[in-house]
Amino acid sequence: MAEQIPLEIPDNPRLADNITHFARALRRAGLPVGPGRVIDAVRAVEAAGFSEKADFYWTLHACFVNRPEHRAVFNQIFRLYWRDPRYLEHMMSMMLPAIRGVQEEKVAQSAEKRAAEALLDGNQPDLPEPPETEKEEETVIEVDASLTMSAEEKLRRLDFEQMSTAEIAEAKRMLARLKLPVKPIPSRRGMAALHGRKTDWRRTMRAAMRQGGEIRALAHMTPRPRWPNLVVLCDISGSMSQYSRMVLHFLHAVANEKGAGWAKVHAFTFGTRLTNITRHLATRDVDAALRAAGAEAQDWEGGTRIGSSLHAFNRDWSRRVMGQGAVVLLITDGLDRDDSGALEREMERLHLSSRRLIWLNPLLRWDGFAPKATGIRTMLPHVDSFRAGHSVKSLEDLAAVISRPDDMGEKARLISMLSG
Repeated sequence: MAEQIPLEIPDNPRLADNITHFARALRRAGLPVGPGRVIDAVRAVEAAGFSEKADFYWTLHACFVNRPEHRAVFNQIFRLYWRDPRYLEHMMSMMLPAIRGVQEEKVAQSAEKRAAEALLDGNQPDLPEPPETEKEEETVIEVDASLTMSAEEKLRRLDFEQMSTAEIAEAKRMLARLKLPVKPIPSRRGMAALHGRKTDWRRTMRAAMRQGGEIRALAHMTPRPRWPNLVVLCDISGSMSQYSRMVLHFLHAVANEKGAGWAKVHAFTFGTRLTNITRHLATRDVDAALRAAGAEAQDWEGGTRIGSSLHAFNRDWSRRVMGQGAVVLLITDGLDRDDSGALEREMERLHLSSRRLIWLNPLLRWDGFAPKATGIRTMLPHVDSFRAGHSVKSLEDLAAVISRPDDMGEKARLISMLSG
């Protein structure tokens, strides 16, 4: 439950107008708020009154919030708009660069930047004019552009969790253009080739029979290439929800890319249970696809039970989707509530069933990351590669190395920490 602060209601309020403006801010921040909900909210507030300080918050919450991922944005906008008398100055401090001393910079809460932008509606405050003396003496500052980072480069490296609404939209466009190429796998079956290394005796003898049994030339063959399946197991628990949404946007682009090379892309989400969302990826519209996937996966932003979810996958789906040397992407932070012994057994079975098992963990964004959690220590020995998965850049790095069998990411370093 959100922390409640006493709410001061003015003597002659324009409450309906304020609720309307508040609803517009929610809509700009990404919540599906229409005129009907605004009317319902005004009527609900009129019926509920203000007998308790929490009534107003939860009345608007009931009218405007219908998905778990909208709670954080609603909470921040409500706090800034209704409960903080200096909310505008607070928003300006988040929107503008500031010169600070040696004190530690306050880290914005989740969805706080998005809430500030929604309330400001993209308007930037007027900066003070420089003094007359500064105007008279123009100082030319030369900046070496080679040492600066472009806005796009900053966005590529920015943590998904810290992105604003506009930055998330731009990151989704970048992910839609990103490719995940894979090299074909040589199979036992052969195909005709002019300069193949193996002799195709069957084709050679058939040609000889047409020439009265005389072998005039040897037919050659080469292994027929085939492409593996891509299987993605994506954690959608509370700590992973924002990262999972961005990865699923990327996965939708991979599944619908023509000539990508993958035989088929299978996607599963898990939190407290396993859900197969593969069929939703066939929908061309990414928003409609993820909306349908979210409606089917009822455990968004819930708890995490990695061991039991992997058991369900190994039992019900492994033989169906893991054939032909599938590559498996496991996206989770490894913070598990299940028994570590059961988790180790399921990870070992998953590893043995896959051609390559790659673990993407957003916790690797921290420089001082160490495998201290029990779940991480249990899972780490059973993956081929351990990589970060918190930004556009990390997914680009994955695309560059996914076909390299020697890539281990950060696994070797972390295994040495465990052994030491």
